[in-house]
Amino acid sequence: MSAQFYVSPEQLMKDRADFARKGIARGRSVVVLGCREGIALVAENPSGSLRKVGELYDRIAFAAVGKYNEFESLRQAGVRYADTRGYSYAREDVTGRGLASVYAQSLGAVFTADSKPFEVELAVVEVGDSQASDHLFRLNFDGSIADEPGVIIMGGDAETISASLNEAWGGDAAADQGFAGAIRAAAAALPGVPDGPEGAAMLEVAVLDRDPQVLRGRRRCFRRLDKNELAVILAA
Repeated sequence: MSAQFYVSPEQLMKDRADFARKGIARGRSVVVLGCREGIALVAENPSGSLRKVGELYDRIAFAAVGKYNEFESLRQAGVRYADTRGYSYAREDVTGRGLASVYAQSLGAVFTADSKPFEVELAVVEVGDSQASDHLFRLNFDGSIADEPGVIIMGGDAETISASLNEAWGGDAAADQGFAGAIRAAAAALPGVPDGPEGAAMLEVAVLDRDPQVLRGRRRCFRRLDKNELAVILAA
């Protein structure tokens, strides 16, 4: 019979947290910025098929870093939850806060009960009628949740990206910029993205647009930017 070793709950939680943080830090970064026109989601992602940014519902989007199979399963679960709740009750009952709470419960349960935590970090963002009514929720691997004031940086060397972003996206002037300014600021802060239009090949970008004129009356606010549109923005 093999000997049984005791590990304190504190040490077990610490080991799991360290394991998850290392996995997340190896992932390419994502920057989410609130601006005058809505919310921009900018991911360092050279893949044309494996998405790190996606739509959850009418005004709500999702971004993630870490293990693709884990955060993709969470994204799909969020879409199912939103569709079911919107169909059973009303579309207005589907909120970013509600989706973030569901994700927090799932991540917390996996972190405490399963043998391996999810190596993911998530952002659930909801665009409002004004910049003051936007909601940007950041969720950690252990289920902790925070409502961030206009900026979320996830994955990679977040501290370095934050310092670089503060130089280009600080003060009152940043709040008055549109999507183009937000995308250029995020791209400049990401260390793996080349300067100029060449950087478009390394980026995955989507926006939640609060302007109904741009959406031609559609209810959905989410739209992706293709590589040609990105190259034009980055060349400016």
